Amino acid sequence: MIQTDLVAIRRIGLIVPSSNTVVEVDFARAMPDGAALHTARMYLSETTEAAERTMVDRYVPQAAIDLGSLRPDVVAFACTSGGAILGADGEARLIDELARTTGARVVSTNDAVKTCIERHAPSRVAVITPYVDELNERIKVGLVGRGLNVVHIGGLGMTDNFEIGRVTPDRIVAFAEEQLAGVRFDLLFVSCTNFRGVETRPLLTERFGVPVVTSNQATIEATLEVIGLAPRLGWFGARSPIPAATIR
Repeated sequence: MIQTDLVAIRRIGLIVPSSNTVVEVDFARAMPDGAALHTARMYLSETTEAAERTMVDRYVPQAAIDLGSLRPDVVAFACTSGGAILGADGEARLIDELARTTGARVVSTNDAVKTCIERHAPSRVAVITPYVDELNERIKVGLVGRGLNVVHIGGLGMTDNFEIGRVTPDRIVAFAEEQLAGVRFDLLFVSCTNFRGVETRPLLTERFGVPVVTSNQATIEATLEVIGLAPRLGWFGARSPIPAATIR
């Protein structure tokens, strides 16, 4: 029998909205040997600015305390819009506080996305989201503030976060085609950690012929990089790894 040395396993802490059903699945698919995922949840049912501010103010502190008790090697704050509503300075303060509370280096989805996009050096970025306009504007301001040229952003107008996680890859592709018809862009960002962008990424890359960055893919890569690991080979290469019928 093969014995696993639990002392040597790197512990990844994940802070995620309570109604998010996607990001942990994506992390699980990507996890290499030698790492373990530990999640803390912050209550959220609606993706609106008011609800997300309440989530950050009321529930993030306890999530950080909980994760800190297991002494993680790295912590990921996995909520694109939750960070975006704070603005760059506000999110930076949040990440600093999380680092002090958990005793670990903290990766934010927004910083991870910025780093991933910059590696492609795009001149025109298009964005699709499941969000309503008020959150889309926050996402756009955050990207522009990071020096990116956003030529289009479009959202599905959804506020029920659980339902966001049920949008199928085929629907995401169809929505992207609707939104981006006639738009000139050289990179596509699929925003939201509860959006099935990782599964859709190969389809979007094939359809538009440009690099595609997603919230979860960028967060996972950045988080593992902190502890000197890489995602499992081919973890997002299959078309719709989970059939839509299995998402309830």
